[in-house]
Amino acid sequence: MSKISIYTDGAAKGNPGPGGYGIVLISGKHRKEVAQGYRLTTNNRMELLSVIVGLEMIKLPQAEIHIFSDSKYVVDAVEKGWVFTWQKSGFKKKKNVDLWHRFLKIYPKHKIRFNWIKGHAGHPENERCDQLAVEAAEGHHLLIDTGYEAEKQNQTLL
Repeated sequence: MSKISIYTDGAAKGNPGPGGYGIVLISGKHRKEVAQGYRLTTNNRMELLSVIVGLEMIKLPQAEIHIFSDSKYVVDAVEKGWVFTWQKSGFKKKKNVDLWHRFLKIYPKHKIRFNWIKGHAGHPENERCDQLAVEAAEGHHLLIDTGYEAEKQNQTLL
């Protein structure tokens, strides 16, 4: 079985503001690029969502996956075990709970290793993901980040 590499990046024009994610999946000679934009979101949400969407695209069970991200937020949360501690405490006072739940649903289905890479440092796949994310954020067919907008609405009502 070949290793699958997933390169991810998120972007937000303003934080919060319009945002997007970019993903490059590589397995052997196969390559796929994916991007999507949202009308109102944050950079951290797009960074995390790019990882989630990339993982959800892998249909092979227990695949060996290497994720490359320039997001310390995402990489450290998983590699340092923070997200598992947050989960045990019910994600009290944590942001992006909807996305972390979605991540934790897919995470055990594969053998995943996270690799932090410096952003905007000339790494071709990271640069491509950045380009995809920015273009998606600036696009015309922006989706609603329902998790973010519902959270903001709830905060307004309190």
